[in-house]
Amino acid sequence: MITDSLPTCEFPASNPAGPEVVDVLKKSRHIAVVGLSPRPERESNMVAAYLLEHGYDVIPVNPAESEILGRPCYPDLRSVPVKIDIVDVFRKTDAIPEIIAQALEIGPQCVWLQLGLAYNAAIESLAEAGIVYVQSKCLKIEHSRLLAEGKL
Repeated sequence: MITDSLPTCEFPASNPAGPEVVDVLKKSRHIAVVGLSPRPERESNMVAAYLLEHGYDVIPVNPAESEILGRPCYPDLRSVPVKIDIVDVFRKTDAIPEIIAQALEIGPQCVWLQLGLAYNAAIESLAEAGIVYVQSKCLKIEHSRLLAEGKL
């Protein structure tokens, strides 16, 4: 099998320190979950439900759905009518460049790639735009860990 054209999973070149992540989580309210599944057994749905339970405004982004978790769904980041604080990504690696491009247009506080996702080519452009970039970490796990340690 030829694998040259298949997307590969990178190892994150860097991630912000704990205090910077705590700051993002404290200041954020609107979280767009890109690739949110309507299926309750999927990780994206579990993470979004957790975020809703913890007071965040979850904005589903999935062009195949009109509503998820009782919330209106949008086809892309550009269509979301409110200012997004965190873009939480649950998509395959080959979709990340377009999501990053849209994030640069809308200017969230943070772009968060879930466990197993990294795209090091975006670090510099996001940093130049003042956007925090977290790779290959679960927002639910990090929120829960930091909350349990009394940092939030």
